[in-house]
Amino acid sequence: MVLIKLDPQAEMKGTDGAQAVGSSAVLHRHLSEDFLVLSKSEGNYLILEDGRRVFDASGGAAVSCIGYRNKRVADAAYRQILDAPYCSTVFYTTKVQEELCRFLVDSTGGQMARAYIVNSGSEAMEAAIKLARQYFIEVKPSQPQRTRFISRRQSYHGITLGALAMGGHMYRREKFEPLLMKNVSQVSPCNESRFKAPTKTNEEYVAELAQELDEEFRKVGPETVCAFVAEPIVGAAQGCVPSVPGYFKAMKAVCDKYGALLIFDEVMCGMGRSGTLHAWQQEGVVPDIQTIGKALGGGYQPIAGLLANHKVIDGIAKGSSVFVHGHTYQGHPACCAAALEVQRIIQEESLVANVASMGRLLSQGLKRRIGNHPNVADIRGRGLFWGIEFVSDKKSSTPFPEEIHVAMVISKLGLDPKYGINVYPGAGSADGRLGDHIIISPAFNIQKEDVEWIVETVGRLVDDYFATLQV
Repeated sequence: MVLIKLDPQAEMKGTDGAQAVGSSAVLHRHLSEDFLVLSKSEGNYLILEDGRRVFDASGGAAVSCIGYRNKRVADAAYRQILDAPYCSTVFYTTKVQEELCRFLVDSTGGQMARAYIVNSGSEAMEAAIKLARQYFIEVKPSQPQRTRFISRRQSYHGITLGALAMGGHMYRREKFEPLLMKNVSQVSPCNESRFKAPTKTNEEYVAELAQELDEEFRKVGPETVCAFVAEPIVGAAQGCVPSVPGYFKAMKAVCDKYGALLIFDEVMCGMGRSGTLHAWQQEGVVPDIQTIGKALGGGYQPIAGLLANHKVIDGIAKGSSVFVHGHTYQGHPACCAAALEVQRIIQEESLVANVASMGRLLSQGLKRRIGNHPNVADIRGRGLFWGIEFVSDKKSSTPFPEEIHVAMVISKLGLDPKYGINVYPGAGSADGRLGDHIIISPAFNIQKEDVEWIVETVGRLVDDYFATLQV
């Protein structure tokens, strides 16, 4: 195979090859990118200003969960804006915030005690970090020496400095390393397809990872660790990698052994995306703190949050009873109204069950259509959360060179009217920097015909893209 270097930014360059900064006043993610203009969205489609209709097979970044232009949700947010558009949570609460948090707590079967509503997954992780630290200060006897966290390599927990320090996404970290907390250490991810030796059983692999975590606790001082932080299904950084059976039970046992908390980041994989409302409900393990986001509000308003169990809340309540944290827009009434209506629709229409059934069809279809493709290394995930990893050599799992931008170019190609599909690109699945994958994470209410269309369109997209890399 001869690789042709494709520049995903080529269309933004002038005739002299120089990057030309456009006339936009927006500080976009890429200053020289000529961004497509989204005119409106309806159902599962994004409608661009040039008239193109693009099927959103990734829900943006795994956000859209009931599709677009749902009048019930829009009306709920509108009514709340008219009634009380903002609430200063220093003095007040709102009925809609209380109802949403009660729904969230009840959805855990009483395992969680309180919910805290913010506006983004990064904010939720910042709150989780601080809550874990404060718990050990407030609990009796106080343990102020607990200042450290352990997370996993090739993880992503948010873009703010605290959340970024918690994750192992090399590209997003590198420019800000001098600013990041130094009290975070990392252990190996749980990825059977890439890191588990084929000669090992799942039990042996889990035991090896548990031993590594145990050794990390002892290395940094077990009495100094606040929590172990992990995604039940690794999203953006690795492309929908679930843990092997028994992994999180073993990790929790290590945390319990040394008195540390377990924090689950379910911002991307939670709130129904994996086939149960909470991803931990498939692991047989209840975290001490859990972050949630994307599918909580389905994109209708910016909202995320955290849930804390009774142990953590009792520790704070019996201490100062004050969580020393806060945001101007926490518990925002319109955001809570939209999210509550989204969750009611998911519940009334049994959409989590649909996620599980359509997810099985999607995984079977993708594996049948492109599972044997010479450049597809792995297709993995749960529910409606599936990643496809690409490699230059399937036998050795050798990733493509970073500069070819395989996942990004495939995703951009998908926007061509020939395909009309939106998928989510990611990189770093091999070693934190190398490795390309795309994520397929459509709305929870898709039907069989949608799944069949996604499978065939992704298949054509993958076939056609890799055909351009051959001469």
